[in-house]
Amino acid sequence: MAIIVDIDVMLAKRKMPVGVLADRVGITPANLAVLKNGRAKAVRFTTLEALCEVLECQPGDLLRWEEA
Repeated sequence: MAIIVDIDVMLAKRKMPVGVLADRVGITPANLAVLKNGRAKAVRFTTLEALCEVLECQPGDLLRWEEA
């Protein structure tokens, strides 16, 4: 099983650059890239909450589960 991170989809819908999202969320662009590219092992709820607030979306818009 795999958790897929769809931050790219929301960034495209909002026409927002990655650097702007990182600044508004308060994380480094490198950490955002790790999360965005699916290499993160965990995500803090505070980070997920900030992402949802900035992107005006729900957690389910950013994360989904796919069977392996």
